[in-house]
Amino acid sequence: MDLSLTEDQELIASTARELLESRAATAGTRALDGVPAGYSAALWKEMVELGWTGLAFPEEHGGVGGDFLDVCLLFEQLGYAQVPSPLLMAVACCGMPIARFGTSDQKERWLGAISNGEIVTAAPLPWDRPGEGPVASRSDGGFVLDGTATFVPFAASAEHLLVVARLDDEPHAFWVDAADVTLTPLGTIGADRPCHVELDGVRAEDALGPDAAEAISLFGAAATCAEMVGAAQHVLDMTVQYATEREQFGRAIGSFQAVQHHCANMAIDVLGSRFIAYEAIWLLSANRDAAPEVAMAKAWVSEAYERVCSLGHQVHGAIGFTQEHDLYLFSEHAMTTSLSFGDADLHYDGLAAGLHLD
Repeated sequence: MDLSLTEDQELIASTARELLESRAATAGTRALDGVPAGYSAALWKEMVELGWTGLAFPEEHGGVGGDFLDVCLLFEQLGYAQVPSPLLMAVACCGMPIARFGTSDQKERWLGAISNGEIVTAAPLPWDRPGEGPVASRSDGGFVLDGTATFVPFAASAEHLLVVARLDDEPHAFWVDAADVTLTPLGTIGADRPCHVELDGVRAEDALGPDAAEAISLFGAAATCAEMVGAAQHVLDMTVQYATEREQFGRAIGSFQAVQHHCANMAIDVLGSRFIAYEAIWLLSANRDAAPEVAMAKAWVSEAYERVCSLGHQVHGAIGFTQEHDLYLFSEHAMTTSLSFGDADLHYDGLAAGLHLD
């Protein structure tokens, strides 16, 4: 397994870094505070024109012909720049399960729509409340959904939702029209404007089997790891820069051994997070069984990112806790992403059970 980037992948990452850094002032988390949609429509249009929404999909279905690893480079740069976007939910959680497990007609319809910029999002079953979530039933040759999907990102902006619901005690994925559901916006600290989605006899437009339902969480968790890696890298970069500029007792604080140890520990966590995240991402891209690796990555990167933010605050001191400084944005991001698609405890418990250690 070679985790080094190809020349084309280096170009994808550098182009994305340059674009997002130039747009962060108008499309970043700070700039979008209070904006109901939670993302920049102008930047989304640019992403679609650049082919980001179709990067991971085959050309015959309206995509660019890349793979999941390619698009994860974009998620990493979105995390680095702290630019909220429905790209992860649309491509990783909705598009990749269709690309892997959808029929030809489903690929043509949904991958084409996502590539063309339609805002879609996904609602997996709640990881923290086993046995709860929407339920599907058969009706007139189709399916009807009832129940509540919780904490669905960008639900208010979506045109369609891919909802995981239990059918005969087994999870399946169902496409529903966003106009047919009732939304309850939530006052969370996340930048993705989550909502509870109420489904009351909502008819599904399309359906996928259990494999696709499981893939929503797998691809979502792996993509979130890439986003966290980019964000942790930014925290490390700003902390090292601050340590070289901030003076105390007549010299830069970066010359003090304790500060150097903090920065070294942060660098170890960032590098380790990148390796474990991209191993899982590579396995998914190669269409191999990656469930244990995704679980290990999500558990490790979630905790490592929070450690990086904590050490960053120690180096920055009081200034890092003010709203004028960007570090608090990353700390909030760390809290929300660590809970997305299951927290570390959930994944560690699952791994222990798989190894018969419980």
